[in-house]
Amino acid sequence: MFVKKNDKVKVIAGKDKGKEGIIEKVLPSKNRVIVKGVNVVKKHQKPTNANPNGGIVEVEAPIHASNVMIIDPSNNQTTRVGVKVVDGKKVRVSKKTGEVLSNAPEDKE
Repeated sequence: MFVKKNDKVKVIAGKDKGKEGIIEKVLPSKNRVIVKGVNVVKKHQKPTNANPNGGIVEVEAPIHASNVMIIDPSNNQTTRVGVKVVDGKKVRVSKKTGEVLSNAPEDKE
């Protein structure tokens, strides 16, 4: 997949078109992603030990990965993602600027 956890993305299709958010979770087997604040649905929750009252909670539902585009951190514009070999390692690069996008999710926290 071209997106990773903690990437900043913009939704380009669907009911939340135009919204921006950070990827919270990637589901590669289903080719879907969960983006914070996007595709929020209401879920009816039964009472549990963690939530003794139950009730209706709002959660982010997954959206298809093709409906998001990465935002290039250098110019804050959406861009497609390419792959380039640098020093024997594959890295993700922005198609607009050619700059390397961070591959490690840890350094974006």
